[in-house]
Amino acid sequence: MKLRSAITVCAVPQAKSGPFVFHGASQADFSANLHLAKDIGFDAVELFLPDAKQISASETKNQLEKLSLGLAAVGSGAGWVVHQLSLTAKENADRTKAIDFVKSLIDWAGPWSAPTIIGSMQGRVGADEERAEVLKRLGDSLSQINEYASARYSSQVLYEPLNRYETNLFTRIGEAAKWLESQSLSNVLILADLFHMNIEEINLATAIEECKFSGKNWIGHVHWADSNRRAMGMGHTDTAPIAAALKSIGYCGYLSGEVFPTPDSLSAARQTFLSIQSAF
Repeated sequence: MKLRSAITVCAVPQAKSGPFVFHGASQADFSANLHLAKDIGFDAVELFLPDAKQISASETKNQLEKLSLGLAAVGSGAGWVVHQLSLTAKENADRTKAIDFVKSLIDWAGPWSAPTIIGSMQGRVGADEERAEVLKRLGDSLSQINEYASARYSSQVLYEPLNRYETNLFTRIGEAAKWLESQSLSNVLILADLFHMNIEEINLATAIEECKFSGKNWIGHVHWADSNRRAMGMGHTDTAPIAAALKSIGYCGYLSGEVFPTPDSLSAARQTFLSIQSAF
């Protein structure tokens, strides 16, 4: 089984220290990074945008088509990093702003019907809040986003469980998947990030296998990152059981390198590409 490879390209200046392989906020930098991804051999890119306006969707579409590159997913992290928007904010007006921000990215990714990632924008349970109420707000927000994505573009939404230092909503992928099913959010799938999973899961392969239930695989995207958030092969993650687990559940999506550009962007990208080739 050959899974498709992707690499992260970030155009958010405020996230320049984040775990993205290629950085650059200008249209010229962005274009150059797309060419680098193609030169290394990736099938697609995963994009992190400051908003839906600063990088042209139509120009990006033309570039990707010329390079024969796909769009694996679009991240919404700038909604939190730049604008402090949260899908679980207490005030209805604040949640509406967060939902509208995500919808604008869904529109941006519409020409590809590519999924949009919900990571840091999911928020967390505050010290003075009840978990059930925060989860209700999350469910309501995801329901609106899910309906918008599926009705307009037949695209999916990716929900990313994060580690305990970044959220206290869902930190394990199986629990998150079962909650999505309980909310009838069948078009929202799990983004399984191996770095976060290395912190939270008892066994990575077993956690992946447990995301297939009710006749469905709930994993829609994988962040291919080692235990230290470096490129796979630069930490201590054993990829063999992970690859076997992904095969066993019939996963056919992307393996995307959301990792630090260590020791530099090109080295991290090449190591990511080689590790995917080796594992699959």
